[in-house]
Amino acid sequence: MASGNAIRGTRVGSGPMGESVRGELAPRVRVSYWCAAGHETEALFATDPDTEVPLEWECHDCGLPVGLDKDDPPEAAKTAPYKTHLAYVKERRTDEDGQALLDEALSHLRERRGG
Repeated sequence: MASGNAIRGTRVGSGPMGESVRGELAPRVRVSYWCAAGHETEALFATDPDTEVPLEWECHDCGLPVGLDKDDPPEAAKTAPYKTHLAYVKERRTDEDGQALLDEALSHLRERRGG
């Protein structure tokens, strides 16, 4: 039978473990980044001498790249449109080259068939 207590495994008076139990947090620095859409993204980094603050990050709101300079945020990366295999072939070969290859392949095929 249910006791009516929705939170199980706790006792009266118990609270979240604080710094007295876990110890103190490592020293941190809060860094603000801005994207081209004007969003501000904050990130926390350790202040260890070995830790470097990255110059670019990713916006939590829109996914665009963010930078440290509010007035000059990084531009979004240009994505190339999807190309088919035929589009790549047409970049490498002219129509005349394609016709010559087709004629050569057809002549080999006709020789094998005996015609």
